[in-house]
Amino acid sequence: MTPITPDIESPKARQILEGAQAAFLELGYEGASTDEIARRAKVSKGTLYNYFRDKRTLFTAFVEQKCQEQAQRIFSHEGNVRGAEATLRKIARSVAELMTSPAMPDIYRLVVAEAERFPELGRSFYDSGPGLGVRRLTQYLAGAVAIGELRIDDIELAASQFIELCRADLFHQRMFCLRRKFSEDEIDRIANGAVDVFLRAYGVDRSEVRLAMEATPMNEKA
Repeated sequence: MTPITPDIESPKARQILEGAQAAFLELGYEGASTDEIARRAKVSKGTLYNYFRDKRTLFTAFVEQKCQEQAQRIFSHEGNVRGAEATLRKIARSVAELMTSPAMPDIYRLVVAEAERFPELGRSFYDSGPGLGVRRLTQYLAGAVAIGELRIDDIELAASQFIELCRADLFHQRMFCLRRKFSEDEIDRIANGAVDVFLRAYGVDRSEVRLAMEATPMNEKA
């Protein structure tokens, strides 16, 4: 049967992806055979191949799914460009949580290990993970700049800087398996510190924001 384009929202595809996640994170890309993935997903190899033509396709779908899920969670607050500080603190907290989560650093290591042999895996991970994060944050920051909440010349660079600030210290400890658990206070410290540094670089005086809002036409305020 010709492999179909996977619909990762279908119950069977999600079942296979859950089995793939368990196998890849425990055994690595090379160690996770399709036999083992099918066993953990509780499906036959034939069913697996009906949805994913090979292990590389399955791994790419798994990575993209996890990245898209996390991006949706992180940027669920981005619509509110007024009150940028509060929004940035929510985004920073979500990014810091992600970078210390049980799965994401393990996925980073998997992709880095395979990216040289399979460059498309690295590209897919970057486009659906870090690259998507920078693009979404760039759009949000551009809106905040447009209404005078922030003052930024290179918005895309500022977006990358913000995400890097949210990874400070804890991410590398998690990446190198120095620690696996972090307290809420530790995550808050990194997230709030990231926003404080960012606003010192790109924030504007609150009186300037008030004047900008007063100068905004009524139809734009609505």
